[in-house]
Amino acid sequence: MKPTPTPDADRLRIGGFTRLTTIDYPGELSAVVFCQGCPWRCRYCHNADLLDAGTPGFIPWPDIRGFLEQRIGLLDALVFSGGEPTAQSALGAAIRETRALGFKVGLHTGGAYPDRLRALLPLVDWVGLDIKALPREYPAITGVADSGLRAWESLDLLLAARVPVEVRTTLMPDWTPEQIAELAHGIADAGVEHYCIQACDTDHALDQGLEMSLAGMSERIGLIKTQRFASFKTRGT
Repeated sequence: MKPTPTPDADRLRIGGFTRLTTIDYPGELSAVVFCQGCPWRCRYCHNADLLDAGTPGFIPWPDIRGFLEQRIGLLDALVFSGGEPTAQSALGAAIRETRALGFKVGLHTGGAYPDRLRALLPLVDWVGLDIKALPREYPAITGVADSGLRAWESLDLLLAARVPVEVRTTLMPDWTPEQIAELAHGIADAGVEHYCIQACDTDHALDQGLEMSLAGMSERIGLIKTQRFASFKTRGT
């Protein structure tokens, strides 16, 4: 039975769409919608075209709904990414429609809005959470005061709710091995089981002054591997 379309879901602003991926929701064949708008301006962000919340969406939600209706039984899940998907009030309605069609729901978030995330937790099956740094180091990355407190509060919410979560960190080019080890230790102490680190894509970064060197990367990764994670992986390193 098809869900009844709602005006709330139709207001979701979508800046991009991937029809099939095997990496954005571990173990599931997924499609990804990239939601428009983000309150942060992370220096290494490679989706600068998605940052402006005032930019209209390029793909109407009804088109995504129609795509999903044609993929029932062929696709496992829809992932809401961004930008920052929780910045949009229409997200919850779009998630409900997705679930009503029988798809699992994945969510990529930086944890910018803990209260909104809390309300969505009963509706999502898996979350990929960006933990960018220890709380005190967030403003230098995002340009927003107290952004670290919100992100780590979101992590606490996810762990308390026992929602399956993978935490991801993009390595800043100037981080020392000691800084990375301290961050990994803090993430492990919080109770995170699945952790992924990725190299900064400086070619497409918002801050074109960033330069990522892979020299010494193995040493930095080696320090993370000593932490207490059930699974640990790398991307782009």
